[in-house]
Amino acid sequence: MEEYRLSHDSLGDVRVPKDAYWGPQTQRAIENFPISGLRLPRRFIRAQGIIKWAAARANSELGELSPERAAAIMKAADEVASGLWDAQFVVDVYQAGAGTSQNMNANEVIAHRAQQMMGGEIGDVSLVHPNDHVNMAQSTNDTIHVAIHIAGAEAIVHDLIPAILRAEETLESKKALWMNIVKSGRTHLQDAVPMRLGQEIGGYAGALKYWRQALEDGVSALYAIGLGGNAVGTGINAHPEYKTRATAYVAEKTGLPFHQPDNMFTFIQNMDAILQVSGLVRGLATAVGKLANDLRLLSSGPRTGIGELKLPSVQPGSSIMPGKVNPVMAEMMNMICYQAIGNDLTIQQAVAGAQLELNVMMPVVAYNLLQAIHIMANGLDAFNDRALKGLEANVEKITSYVEMNTALATALNPYIGYDKAAIVAKTAFQEGKTVRQVVSEQHLLDAKTLDEALDLERITKPQEP
Repeated sequence: MEEYRLSHDSLGDVRVPKDAYWGPQTQRAIENFPISGLRLPRRFIRAQGIIKWAAARANSELGELSPERAAAIMKAADEVASGLWDAQFVVDVYQAGAGTSQNMNANEVIAHRAQQMMGGEIGDVSLVHPNDHVNMAQSTNDTIHVAIHIAGAEAIVHDLIPAILRAEETLESKKALWMNIVKSGRTHLQDAVPMRLGQEIGGYAGALKYWRQALEDGVSALYAIGLGGNAVGTGINAHPEYKTRATAYVAEKTGLPFHQPDNMFTFIQNMDAILQVSGLVRGLATAVGKLANDLRLLSSGPRTGIGELKLPSVQPGSSIMPGKVNPVMAEMMNMICYQAIGNDLTIQQAVAGAQLELNVMMPVVAYNLLQAIHIMANGLDAFNDRALKGLEANVEKITSYVEMNTALATALNPYIGYDKAAIVAKTAFQEGKTVRQVVSEQHLLDAKTLDEALDLERITKPQEP
C-alpha cells in the first residue's frame, strides 16, 4: 500500500503520495484530469525551471525574497531545468485552463525541493511556499505563455533548424553529383521536357532552404516575452523593476535574445507569435511532405514503377510478399508531416479561443507546437541519415526514359512550329519511335540542325540573361 501525507490548499485537505515532490494542487489535477496520459515535454519543463530561476534571482536582488530562500529556489529550479525532476511533472496535457495546474506543479516541486535543501521536509511549506515564494511576482497567465515562447524558440534554434540544414546539405551534395544526368521532367504526372537530375534535386534543397530561412527569421517573434505582466498585464504584486531583470536573466540563461514585448496587454491577451511560428512549421511540413512523396514516386518499382532513383533498403517491406522492400523512411516522413500540419490546425483553433484578457487554451497550444517541432526535427534527421544520404540514381533507366520522351518535340517549336512538332510527338508515341527518328524519317530538318535542336546538354542548361 502506498503511503500518503495530508496536505492542504484553499479547498481543504488532500492526500498526496508521501514521497512526491508535488503538492495538493497538483494532486487535485491528477485526480481531475485522468485524460490522455500525455505530458508537456522536456523543453517545456526546462522553460518552467528557467522562469522560476530568473524570477527568484530578480526578486532577491530587488529585496523581495531573502537571499537564502532565493538561493534554494534557484538551485531547485536549476535541477528542474536540467531534467532531474521530470518524473514529478505529472499533470495531463488536457488540464485546467491556461495551465494553472502545470504552473502549480512546477511551484510545488521547486518549493518542496528548496524546502528540503534548507533542512525542511517534503510536504512542509513553512520555509519555502509554492505561491508566496516560488511564484512571487508571477501568474500562470504570463509564465505558461512565456514558457511556450522559451521552449519553442530553443527547440527551433537548437533542434529543428540544424536538422533542416543537415538534410539541405545532403540534397545539395546530390545536386552537384547528378548535375550532368539528363532525365525526363514530369508535369501533371505526364512526360514533360527534359531537365537534369541535379536540377530536380536542387529544387528540393531550395525548398528546405526557403523554410529554414523563414524559421530563422520567424523565431524572433518568440523572443518577445511578457514575463512580469502577471494576471492581466498590469504587473500586480511585482516590483517595478522585476520584469526587466527577470527577462534579462532568461536571456542570460538561454543565450537567446529574449526581451519585453512592445505591449504587455497584447502579449497576455493573444498568442499571435506562436500562431505565426506554427504556420512556418506547417509550411516546412508541407514542403518536406512533397519531397517524401516525390521520392516514393521516383523510386517506385523496382520493375513496374518509375524507378529512376533507388532508396536504401532499410527493412523488409511485407509480411506476406517475400523480398518486397518499401520506401519506409519516406512513408514515415509523410506521417510526421501530416501530424505536424494537423497540430497547426489545433493551434489555430486554440488561439482563436481566447476571450478578453487571456487565452485559456495554452496547454494544448504548448503540446502541439512542441510536438510538431520535435517530430519534424527527429524525422528529418532519420530521413536524412537513412534515406537521403544513401539515395542513388538509376542512370540506365533515366537514360532510357529520356530517349523515348515525346515531350522532346517541344525543342522543335522554334524550327518547325508548334503544330508540326505536335504531329511529330503524336507519331512518335503511336509508332513507338523517338522524336529524333520521326524527324529524320520525315526529313523535317537536316542532321546538323536536328542535332542542334535536340542537344540535351543545351536544352537543359539554365538560360543566362
